[in-house]
Amino acid sequence: MDSLQRLLAEHACERLVIDFVRRLDLGEPSSVAELFTEDGWWEWPPPGDGRRAEGRSALAAYFGSRPPGRLSRRVMSNILVTVTGPDTATATSYFQTYRVDGHPTGREGGSGGGTVPAGPPVQVGHYDDRFRRVDGRWLLASRSLVLPFGGPTPLASG
Repeated sequence: MDSLQRLLAEHACERLVIDFVRRLDLGEPSSVAELFTEDGWWEWPPPGDGRRAEGRSALAAYFGSRPPGRLSRRVMSNILVTVTGPDTATATSYFQTYRVDGHPTGREGGSGGGTVPAGPPVQVGHYDDRFRRVDGRWLLASRSLVLPFGGPTPLASG
């Protein structure tokens, strides 16, 4: 793999990391399943609660079960992609999640719901990702959540 191919692979994987959270916060949460390989999976392994969704149908159901009225924004940083082969890569990326439940407009945060007072993030952690290129397209093969800082999701006031 030459330098340009490596750079393009890194960029494609970084874009998946960002697209994942954009779809959760601003798009259709169940559509994140499209970013995974057919046999891809997401998990929150112990010491987390052990949740795991495997395969696109299970991923779409899991992420599509987002509570109505949930308003969230995730901030991604420190995305470090390592290309491990012509069709494989890994990454670690940090995240912060700001989130409230009971917001009238849910994830869109439109004018009807008003501004939510800023508070600390409810989660700070990182993702460990594996990517695979399938038919020329980079996809997530797996995503593991590591959450050293977390708390309950507050209710929107008002």
